[in-house]
Amino acid sequence: MKLLIEKVSDLNDLLMEGESLEALDRFYHQEVVIQKNDEAPVKGKATNRKIKESELNDIVEFKSAKPLHVAFGEQTTMVEWQLNYKHRRLGERNYTQVAVQDWKEGLIIKEKLYY
Repeated sequence: MKLLIEKVSDLNDLLMEGESLEALDRFYHQEVVIQKNDEAPVKGKATNRKIKESELNDIVEFKSAKPLHVAFGEQTTMVEWQLNYKHRRLGERNYTQVAVQDWKEGLIIKEKLYY
């Protein structure tokens, strides 16, 4: 459990710094499946990285990402985030998001985002 706590802490530090691609590269399994709300799950680290790159291109100004709550289970973590940024098409975005992450071999194998 201690190792998982350290990994989540390091992951969250990167996300707070706006380094989401670095976080994906370091902490996500090659076979990761990521799902947003009720959208279709996206399989594979490479595919998810391309999607993240596209999303980041639409962010005009990154203001903050702050973890509000963090919960740990055996191989599952949950983080509630407060996100604030300016989006090219959507304008000012300030909202909370919950990430539920399943871990395998020290990496995130499945993540579901609720917002």
